[in-house]
Parts: sequence; C-alpha cells; structure tokens
Amino acid sequence: MGPHPAVAAIRLAVRRVLHDVLNRHCAQARTEPPLVLVACSGGADSMALASALAFEAPRLGVRAGGVTVDHGLQAGSDLRAAEVVLRLRSLHLDPAEAVAVRVGKEGGPEAAARDARYAALDAAAERHGAAAVLLGHTRDDQAETVLLGLARGSGTRSLSGMAATTGHLGRYRRPFLGVDRQTARTACLIQSLPVWDDPHNTDPAYTRSRLRHEGLPALEKALGKGVVEALARTAQLSRDDADALDSWAADAERTIRGAEGTLDVAGLFALPPAVRRRVLRRAVIDAGAPAGSLFARHIEEVDRLITAWRGQGALNLPGRVGVRRQGGRLVIRQG
Repeated sequence: MGPHPAVAAIRLAVRRVLHDVLNRHCAQARTEPPLVLVACSGGADSMALASALAFEAPRLGVRAGGVTVDHGLQAGSDLRAAEVVLRLRSLHLDPAEAVAVRVGKEGGPEAAARDARYAALDAAAERHGAAAVLLGHTRDDQAETVLLGLARGSGTRSLSGMAATTGHLGRYRRPFLGVDRQTARTACLIQSLPVWDDPHNTDPAYTRSRLRHEGLPALEKALGKGVVEALARTAQLSRDDADALDSWAADAERTIRGAEGTLDVAGLFALPPAVRRRVLRRAVIDAGAPAGSLFARHIEEVDRLITAWRGQGALNLPGRVGVRRQGGRLVIRQG
C-alpha cells in the first residue's frame, strides 16, 4: 500500500525538482553529490517540503539540508528557530541551521522581511555550496500573488506571479506551486509532523493576510470554488506571454539603442505599446532606477514623451534618473 495521497503529492513535486537539479549538476560535470537546502519556517508548507526532501533526496543520491531564518520580529523567535532546527535534524537533514537577521523598514514590513530573508538564504547557499534552495510557496500563495499584482495594476509580469525557478543560476525552486495549502497541511498531519502557525499570517495589519482570510473567501463565495486554481493557471499563462514579450523587447532594444543612455524615438514609436514599455522600463532600470520603486505610472509618463510629445520637460524618476527628449533621441541618465 502506497503513501497517503497528500504525502504522495508532495513527494512527487519534490522528486521532479530534484531530478532537474541533478540533470543540471551532471551537465556541469561535477562528481560530488549536489546539496539541496530547504528554507523552513516551521509552518505546514515548509515542514511538508522538508519531509518530502528528506524522503526523496537519499533515494536520488542528493545531499539535503535545511535553513530557518529568525526575523526577530516576535518575542521568543530565537527559541522557535532553535525548535525548527531540531525538527530538521530529526528528519536527518544536514546541515540544519538557524540564521538570525535584522529586518529594516524600507518598502514596508513585508518587503523588508522578505529582503532580509533572501539575503540570509543567499548567504547560506553560498556558505554551504548548495545547488538549490527549496521554497514552500503553494498554489494558494500563487493565487494571492496574482491578486496582489492585479491590485497594483502593474501589467502582465505582475500577473505571472512567482516563477518555479528564480535567483542566481536558478538557485530558488518552488516545488509546491501546483500543490494546494491544504494538501501540505494534511501531509504534515498524516506524518505526525509538528507545525507552527505564524500569527502574522492571520494579522489583518498585513495585506496578504487580509487577502487570504477575507479577499479570497469572498471571491469564492461570489464566484464559486475553483478561484485559486484559475488564478494559478492565469499566472502560468501570463508568465508565458510576459517571457515572449520580454524576449521581443530585448531584441528590439538592440536595434534602437544609440550612444550611452539614448534610444531612437522613431524606432520606439514603431513598436507595439507592450513591447515599447518594456524597452523603456529596461532602459530606466539600467540607468539606475530601483526596479521595486518603478511603477506603471512612471513608465506611462516616459511613454508620453514618445507618443504624446508636446515639448514636455524632463522627467525625474526614482533613483535620480532623468528622462528627456532631445531631438530624435530619448536621453535616459542618472543625474
């Protein structure tokens, strides 16, 4: 008799990712077994992920370890981090460690915590020479991310949600994007894995928490079941479209880029709007604008220098980047 369906689902998801990691590892002609780390908060999603990694890795000749990040945002967070390390070690994950970080304030509490967490995970991966770091984002998390992108009105790329593979050299992997949150929790229950429910996940002060406990249930009540699956499917379709448009924009940019920091206005005007705005965004970021501070309204203002030119003055964008039209060129420079 095989494992419970929930346990089978999480193991299959991790097995597929480990096969890909192994294939890339072998393609680099490396002889030592690759190390894969799991980022584990102690919650149901990441504990299920840790258990699946602990089961599948030795069967494929992969070394498996775990890292938990102590954000220091709650009393006793250091003790909880130590407990998570003990749970990881009980699964025979090695190395298993806790990393304390200091969370800043830039971009709001959620963004600041995320930045600190990824910096710590990057450092851990470098320190241990890990081939990949597994993240426990589920299909429900993907649906929430799509809705947040829709609320920002940031376009197709925001609607594409989280990618299955991201980071330097594809370091971060998200095996559970096709697995719902309840399946992960059930897998923990079946395996008698203790889990910790972060009170921040139910705190209405956080946007994602409100969306999770109020927004999505309201949508499902109004539209019926299947909203989460539909949003996750939208993410994949949007990602395919965004990837194709980004590739088109990269090719177009090479033909219209002139001297450093300039673009040909006539060449830009001839492009479809979706491609032109991508070229403009890339150019502004290349000039020094922080991607996280650059919004659709900024790019729309730059676009009007091309499509609705009436002698407007220079634009001042985040990162002290200035954009002005000079003759037949668009000049984008940091001042």
